[in-house]
Amino acid sequence: MAVKDATRSVVITGPRTAMKPVPHMNRAPSRAAGAVSAKEWRAASPVEADLSAARLRIAVARLSRRLRPTAAAGSLTTTEVDVLVAIDRHGPIRLSDLAGLAGLNPTMLSRLIPRLEAAGLMRRLVAEGDRRVCRVEISAKGRRLLERVRSERNDALSRLLRGLVDADRQALGAAVPILEALAERLLELPPPGAGVATG
Repeated sequence: MAVKDATRSVVITGPRTAMKPVPHMNRAPSRAAGAVSAKEWRAASPVEADLSAARLRIAVARLSRRLRPTAAAGSLTTTEVDVLVAIDRHGPIRLSDLAGLAGLNPTMLSRLIPRLEAAGLMRRLVAEGDRRVCRVEISAKGRRLLERVRSERNDALSRLLRGLVDADRQALGAAVPILEALAERLLELPPPGAGVATG
């Protein structure tokens, strides 16, 4: 049967067929799950990419913060333990350099050092010929304490890991080298405000 379209004066012949919906012009073609590349995703969704960076930073900081308190540390604060860790990793080290590594101002550090020294956890080394130059290093007692602290933190995290399904454990294992590489790259960045002209 022939039907005449009154608006366009076009004669349509043949059997009727179902009309297919026309895709919206602004809608991206559908793709299989996971088929969008990271580059395309970042270009299309800069806000989501920024939120993912923030989520990663918050998750890492939260995990670290919740692992820091330990029974092995006794009466030491988490800040004092962090200072001991920095001394253990980088000592003998000057106090000015230690302040930067520990993220403390010199005044606060000057209050912590005597307490750690009195507890026998670290010792000062004065340079011969110039007593103004002082370095600190961890003591055997301090190293033993840090070993207990690290063991307790590792045990707490290991218990959590054992509760994960295999796929999640494998995903975390694959992410560890990436996180380690990111941490090293952060050390290469200039400190905040470096190179900014003032005045």
